[in-house]
Amino acid sequence: MWQYIVKRLLLMLPTLIGAALVVFLLMHVVPGDIALLILGGDQGGDINPQELVRLRTQLGLNRPLYVQFLSWLWRVVHLNFGTSLWTGTSVLGEIMIRLPLSLEVAIAATVVSTLIAIPLGTIAAIRQDTWIDYVVRVVSIGGLAIPSFWAGILIILWLVIYFDWAPPLEFVSLFRHPWENVAQLVWPIMSVGYRYAAVTRMTRSTVLEVMREDYVRTALAKGLRERAVVVKHALKNAILPVITIIGTEFAFLIGGLVVTETVFTLNGIGRFMVDAIAHRDIPVVQTLVLLIACVFVVVNLMVDLLYAWLDPRISYR
Repeated sequence: MWQYIVKRLLLMLPTLIGAALVVFLLMHVVPGDIALLILGGDQGGDINPQELVRLRTQLGLNRPLYVQFLSWLWRVVHLNFGTSLWTGTSVLGEIMIRLPLSLEVAIAATVVSTLIAIPLGTIAAIRQDTWIDYVVRVVSIGGLAIPSFWAGILIILWLVIYFDWAPPLEFVSLFRHPWENVAQLVWPIMSVGYRYAAVTRMTRSTVLEVMREDYVRTALAKGLRERAVVVKHALKNAILPVITIIGTEFAFLIGGLVVTETVFTLNGIGRFMVDAIAHRDIPVVQTLVLLIACVFVVVNLMVDLLYAWLDPRISYR
């Protein structure tokens, strides 16, 4: 196991370097000159050519691409992500302001939705083709079909019309005012968590498949209680594909809550990414994409390790 973990950690390095290289090249292939954008030349104003050359030299844009990439990568190794071209402050500082909000929403939505989705999927599989199964399937299909931003807008309209509630303009930390924080984020979490209906459908499908196995039918024929068979045998073997879906969804939520954060006026990572792209803030975009890539790689490693813990038959050599 430890050899496998070390190998995976070593493989993370070229993966992240490759992701950083792709992002770096894409940001420099996009048409437009960031120096010209900063000076306002994209708006049709007159720009002093000497001032443009001076700014390009200051930003290091006059150097070869490979030199720029290696220089940026060296700074990243030392956790120096540079200065935002949009705000003029540290990129790391800007991210750390917004990261706790995105993490809280992602973790809470994942935990709450998983605790609801897995039991519902299991019950739907056990009570196949009953009214319970049909209700769970309709609700889960709705979660896959309804966009989270539309669900968020409906929630806000319902709260405004019936409870005179509106999204607060300022984020309140969980450690400073826990109750206000929960009251502020409960609705975004519900809106985001509804997309975890995919977990419900996957749980139902895998449990149905396992319940048809010979060892499960044998356990039921021997007189074991259905609850014990489902919990100890069926669900434990059916949970592995579900964990993959949960991990993928969680990694997506770190940077994929753009519209939800906009609807609920939350200043998170996703919204910051869109603003940085609009302002051609190359250091911020590169850092955020690298951060999201790191999250995906780490989550995949954790999912693989959970596989071995849940199913002893899986071995890593």
